[in-house]
Formats: sequence, C-alpha cells, structure tokens
Amino acid sequence: MLVLRNKLIIITVFAISMGLLESAVVIYLREIMYPEGFKFPLAPIHPHLVLTEILREASTLGMLVCIGLLAAKSFSQRFAWFVYSFAIWDIFYYVFLWLLLGWPESLMTWDVLFLIPATWTGPVITPLLITLLILLLSAAILVNGERGKNTRLWPLEWAGLIAGSVIVVVAFITDYMKHMLASFSFGELLNISDPRLMEAAQEYVPARFPWLLFTVGFLVILYAIIHYILRLNKQRR
Repeated sequence: MLVLRNKLIIITVFAISMGLLESAVVIYLREIMYPEGFKFPLAPIHPHLVLTEILREASTLGMLVCIGLLAAKSFSQRFAWFVYSFAIWDIFYYVFLWLLLGWPESLMTWDVLFLIPATWTGPVITPLLITLLILLLSAAILVNGERGKNTRLWPLEWAGLIAGSVIVVVAFITDYMKHMLASFSFGELLNISDPRLMEAAQEYVPARFPWLLFTVGFLVILYAIIHYILRLNKQRR
C-alpha cells in the first residue's frame, strides 16, 4: 500500500497542477475574448486558433496517457491511472476557475467541455458526475491490484464502459449538432476550413440538454463498474 500511496500523492499533485495550468489558459482566453464575462453565443475566433485549441486538448490527453504508461505495467492499472489523473484534472480545473474567476456561478451553468470530435456542451455538473464514476472505477482497479488480484476487465465490462461513454458523448454534442445540422449536412461539417461553419458556431446558444440520454449513458457505465467491483470481491488472491 505504501507504493500505491506514494504514486497517488505524486500523480494527484501532477493532475491538480495540470488543472491549474488549464484554468490559467482559459482565464487568459476569456480575458481577451470575453472581457465582460464568458457567455453564449461564442465570440469570433480565427480558424487557426480553433486548430490550436484542438491540438492543445489532444496534447493534454497525451500527457495523461504518459502518466498511465509510466505509473504501471499492466494495461488495466495503466488505464486506471490515466482515468484517475483525468478526473482529478477535470475537477480542479473547475475548482480553480471558481476560485480565480467566481465562475461557474452554479453547477447548472453551461460550458464548452471539449472540441473533439465535435463541440461538447453541457451544464458543469455533467462532467463532474462522470468524474465520480471514473474515480470509482480507478479506485477499484488500483486497490484490488495492490491486493494482488487480477484486475483485467472482462469484455462485457469493457462493452458497458465503451457503450455508456459513447451515449454520454452523444448527449454532450446533441444540442450543438442540432444547431449545426439545421444549416449544414454531415459532409459539409467535415470541411473545417469553411468560414460559414465558424459563423454558424458563433450563433450557437445552448437550448436544451438531453438529460434522459445522459442518464442512460451514466447508468450503463455505472452498471459496468458495479459488475466489475462485485466480480473482484468474489475473486481470491
């Protein structure tokens, strides 16, 4: 348990630091683009800055993947450290925004969550709920691994995690995609250099979050995690 505790402290500090760094970048962007405070519709942004933001998000994920690769040898425990650091980073990203900006005003405040493969939007509480699931799963993998148990996830459990995640992602992009598909086809949306896409995106104002769809995805993920925990509890060392 000593090794696990030491890794936990180091990776938690790293993830919190990443959260502060991420929030600092957002604070700078908002100071430049939203001097009166962030709100929808989005302010005009040059296409090369959109690409830069997408690459920044991709590099952030790459950094977290590296943490997982360095922290463990088995695939399941590498995955656990990756998702754990992701969850801590996401939580403290909002913590630092609230401490430094007083934003979000509430957990129901809408935010732009991610840009890959399309713009994700939703109330702040939704990604935080997902982080709770992530922390539960990572804890189950890491604690049972420390106890000498085989922490490999079964195909059924992977299927539940993947299916639930896909449903949640669809929930996050549904409102934005409805707005964009009102004016463009799927094929046209792939042409990111089309200036009309940026113009349409800048007219987007969140209307309705698909809570039912999100809840279904959340419960599918939760079921897969509970199945995994119960199975490991029956497993001998």
